[in-house]
Amino acid sequence: MKYLDEYRDPVLARRLLDELRRTATRPWRIMEVCGGQTHTLVRQGIDELLPAGMRMIHGPGCPVCVTPLETLDRAMAVAARPGVILTSFGDMLRVPGTATDLLSLRARGADVRVVYAPMDAVRLAAEHPERDVVFLAVGFETTAPANATAVLHAARLGLTNFSMLVSHVLVPPAMTALLDDPDCEVQAFLAAGHVCAVMGWREYEPIAARYRVPIVVTGFEPLDLLEGILLAVRQLESGRCEVENQYARAVRRAGNTEAQDAVREVFRVTDRAWRGIGKLPGSGLELTEEYARFDAARRFDVGGLSPVEDPECIAGSILTGARLPTDCPAYGTRCTPRHPLGAPMVSSEGTCAAFHAAGRVRSTS
Repeated sequence: MKYLDEYRDPVLARRLLDELRRTATRPWRIMEVCGGQTHTLVRQGIDELLPAGMRMIHGPGCPVCVTPLETLDRAMAVAARPGVILTSFGDMLRVPGTATDLLSLRARGADVRVVYAPMDAVRLAAEHPERDVVFLAVGFETTAPANATAVLHAARLGLTNFSMLVSHVLVPPAMTALLDDPDCEVQAFLAAGHVCAVMGWREYEPIAARYRVPIVVTGFEPLDLLEGILLAVRQLESGRCEVENQYARAVRRAGNTEAQDAVREVFRVTDRAWRGIGKLPGSGLELTEEYARFDAARRFDVGGLSPVEDPECIAGSILTGARLPTDCPAYGTRCTPRHPLGAPMVSSEGTCAAFHAAGRVRSTS
């Protein structure tokens, strides 16, 4: 694992921390947007090694966590229908809806299957022409190209029994929504490297200029994050507000233009509800009219749902970085990975799951 070793070198980590302590003169507040980055920061204890007063704010970068409750309830209503195979990624099966989750629904006889790529769902549709195969498509810009490609492939095959329940969300509108909040404490962002590998970073440049916040495109290994934080602090200390690219080995300013073309062909921008946050203008993707025949929300009549969030779960405050998992009275007791009240305790990118896996406990003081 040479590549991982290079980016987990403890000697280099100490040097970066020493340089960070020499550079920082104020208690800066930096948000990492990506849930994968959150897990690295918490698992490695990086957030606890920063200079005194400096704080990482954990952002809404978990696609499973921000999938709205209504979408989950719709997915379960579709999955409960005879003749339907509902597919999605593994994390989605345990996310609680209003009354149950997809895993429990499968235990009661629904045909709910884990797939590792949306193309697996297309293959199932081709193999089972007598069944309706639905793929629950969630994620940020990172997964959108694969989902677009699946739709394009289904169209080429002429499949009439394949559809998607789409709940794609976009990162830049979420960042601007956070910055527009008068209570926002974020002074700089670490942008998700995998999102930028697809989309590049040009759409972040107007945000940095308008809100005067540094944005550093950052990878996911410990040294990536330490260097990203250092670059952000250097900008903050010097009064600069630019987009910088720490993740140069994987990201270019223009991104992956072929992937972007596929996304633009299949999807269009729309308003989207984020679980625990609310509806954000222009923050999601939906299928275009040309590919509307693959829209499961149109194909299946699952309207009239009245989703109800668990009143004990503070996922919204956690997803916006306003509170930590250890601030929640249910954390680690009534809410655990085996029995979650909310999505952030389920997903492999959820902040609550990261804290729980790292053994973080609530303060007794």
